[in-house]
Amino acid sequence: MSSRLSAAAAVAAPPLGSAGGPSRAVRSGRVGARPVPDAEADARMAAKVLNIGEVLDRLRVDYADITLSKIRYLEAEGLVEPARTSANYRKYSAGDVARLAYVLHAQRERYLPLRVIKDELAAMDRGEAPPAAPTGPRAVPSTPPATGLDVLLGAERVRLSRRELLAASGLDEEALAELERHGLLRAVSGGGYYDADALVVARTVGLLAAHGVQARHLRAARAAADREAGLIEAAVAPLRAPRSAGATAGDDDLPRDSVDELALLLVRLHAALLRARLGSGPR
Repeated sequence: MSSRLSAAAAVAAPPLGSAGGPSRAVRSGRVGARPVPDAEADARMAAKVLNIGEVLDRLRVDYADITLSKIRYLEAEGLVEPARTSANYRKYSAGDVARLAYVLHAQRERYLPLRVIKDELAAMDRGEAPPAAPTGPRAVPSTPPATGLDVLLGAERVRLSRRELLAASGLDEEALAELERHGLLRAVSGGGYYDADALVVARTVGLLAAHGVQARHLRAARAAADREAGLIEAAVAPLRAPRSAGATAGDDDLPRDSVDELALLLVRLHAALLRARLGSGPR
């Protein structure tokens, strides 16, 4: 991989820790208690190699959902090729970290698939200029502000392949298959991809697994969600918009504002009841 990417990626993606971070125009060093200019400190950093845990810590400053599995997945896809020690441990350079940051930024801010990102990286390796960042004011989003469960879970819109879902969630194939067997998530019908809700479920179940909670233990949660969905549909049925002649029944004619509000209220009620049952409320 070309070392030219370090500079190119820095142009195309913001530097790590840039969001709200303190200015690093001058860093204090220990040699003679004199300030160390950025150029000198950056030169030392560029020569340093990092293990995968250190890379994870650096990337998490700007990409909180990054996981070791995602880093390994990006390596498997050929987007980064860290050096290896004689014992086969990965050693990442500053250029490798910049490359990973470029990929994550392109996914999150530009919604690019990995195939396109890989092509861009290959072009930069050849010495070509990185894609120009959009200039001028951004257009006002055409979608309304997040409401209901989007406020709680986030209104992110994603389309993930199965391999991308595994990498983003940190689950393995066996764990994902078990979630599907128990009806906790599934691919979008007819689309062959996974959406943001599937990603939230997969990540949450992964965190629960660290506490010994397995997918088979969560069937009650799925059953409760099914019952509450039925309750909401019954409550808003009188408000259902009349369908035009020939239209088929479905959820599209439900009053979305009422559905979102009821869903959020039920989640709040469930959380309050759960806290009361566990006796963990404020004292």
